[in-house]
Amino acid sequence: YAIFRCSNSQCSHTKRVCFSCKGRFCPTCGKKLTEQWIQKQKAILPKTAWQHITFTMPGELWELFNLNRFLLNDLSRLAANTLLKIAKSKGIIPGIFTALHTFGRDLKWNTHIHLSTTQGGLTLDYSSWKSLYFKADPIKKMWRYAIIRLLRKHYHQLVFPESLQAMGASYTNFNRWLNSHYQKTWNVHFAKPNQSHKKNVSYLGRYTKRPPLAMSRLEHYDGHKVIFNYLDHKTKTYRRFTCSADEFMHRFTQHIPDKGFRMIRYYGFLANRVRGKLLPKVYNLLDQAEKNAIPLRWPELHKQTFGSNPMECILCRSKLILAERHAGLSQKALHQYHRQLALQKPIYLPSQDQAA
Repeated sequence: YAIFRCSNSQCSHTKRVCFSCKGRFCPTCGKKLTEQWIQKQKAILPKTAWQHITFTMPGELWELFNLNRFLLNDLSRLAANTLLKIAKSKGIIPGIFTALHTFGRDLKWNTHIHLSTTQGGLTLDYSSWKSLYFKADPIKKMWRYAIIRLLRKHYHQLVFPESLQAMGASYTNFNRWLNSHYQKTWNVHFAKPNQSHKKNVSYLGRYTKRPPLAMSRLEHYDGHKVIFNYLDHKTKTYRRFTCSADEFMHRFTQHIPDKGFRMIRYYGFLANRVRGKLLPKVYNLLDQAEKNAIPLRWPELHKQTFGSNPMECILCRSKLILAERHAGLSQKALHQYHRQLALQKPIYLPSQDQAA
């Protein structure tokens, strides 16, 4: 933590501000990362019509992606390619960004892709901006084909769930099982277009930079049992879910992405390798000023959230200045206190008389 002291020599007020742990599944740090990502995207993305599309798959396929997490790396690309192929056939390069989700409201494993695309794009010669609309039926068929093809391609590398092992996971049986799902209609949901990217960015930011369960949804934990609430999409009502602490940890931790895995990806004229060249052309064609994102620091985030200036003394209104910095225990050292931390109990360190 850092200690800030009042700049007024006649005032004794001090404030401690904890450092962030930078954990990908920390709700507090996640709030900061979310707001920073949202602010950056709102500044960079062009102001034009956008459409949000959700790519889902039959629930029977979810466990295959859970057991074979290397497959998750292809999902964003496959979803984006369905749109890019159609757009390219019309001579257009749209802007696309995707977010991988692996969880449902009750923390079960539910693999799906959220995608936002511009309803227009650059012509292939970069000389003009052209409107672009996507139809649901072709996209559904292309997405279904891409996923089935991916699973067939990696058959010899797959770890199969018990349900498939019971039927005999030979290639013939596996192919027959895939064909049964190929005959179904897969749901790809097209939301109503928005005239701005802000709504889509705010929606995706809530779920990609923060853990799948907000602390406000936790109702009870006594070291053995966990109770949390969630919105049931089928009934549109809130329900309570009760499980053991071990089951909760399993449901929660299965959604932690592998180290270095990119949950959000960019395609079209937003792809990292071409955006430096193409984004200025997009701004120019849409008659928009090129913007740089202003970093959102802790004081600005506090003001935005609570409406007060954290760098102002609460006693005399003078400015607070940084006085000291204190390093905390390492993650390895904290492991031995995991129970106290979980139950919010004081930690007594051997070298200190007072609790941490």
